[in-house]
Amino acid sequence: MISSNDFRTGTTILLDGQVWRVVEFLHVKPGKGSAFVRTKLKAVQGGSVVEKTFRAGEMMPQAQLEKSTLQHTYMEVDDYVFMNMESFEESRLTAAQIGDGRKYLKEGMAVSVITFDGKPLEVELPNSVVLEVTQTDPGVKGDTATGGTKPAIVETGAQVMVPLFITIGEKIKIDTRNDSYLGRES
Repeated sequence: MISSNDFRTGTTILLDGQVWRVVEFLHVKPGKGSAFVRTKLKAVQGGSVVEKTFRAGEMMPQAQLEKSTLQHTYMEVDDYVFMNMESFEESRLTAAQIGDGRKYLKEGMAVSVITFDGKPLEVELPNSVVLEVTQTDPGVKGDTATGGTKPAIVETGAQVMVPLFITIGEKIKIDTRNDSYLGRES
């Protein structure tokens, strides 16, 4: 159990049988009446966001999440197969369980899988990945490093906006949190 006074950004709680993560919180002590905690909660599994107010000191069950590092080994039909590098156990996750991050997932990549009661809730990819450009428009004479951008498709099939000088076959670094180009990799 956790007190609403102890809420911090990133704290996970159980509410109505679902796991919620505190995104924002504000402890309010009005001049008249009792104190309360105004929060913005995000559903870990569904991603929906709600605002909820708790009485100060109200006790809530805290969700104990487990984080394990798994390596993506291969894909079988619609399932992504991962292996725990410590116990060598295989786990299968669906595209829905992985979410949008699957567009940067390639074989051999290590990811963090967050579970609650043995069920996977979310998959966290590394903040940046290095992928090879497989398709993009050719560069034109006069393209500069400070100029515009063009779409490029990387080896996993994801589309990223890159500078005009990037060509097919180059390895680029991509921020997986906001799908942005970070630079070239050699």
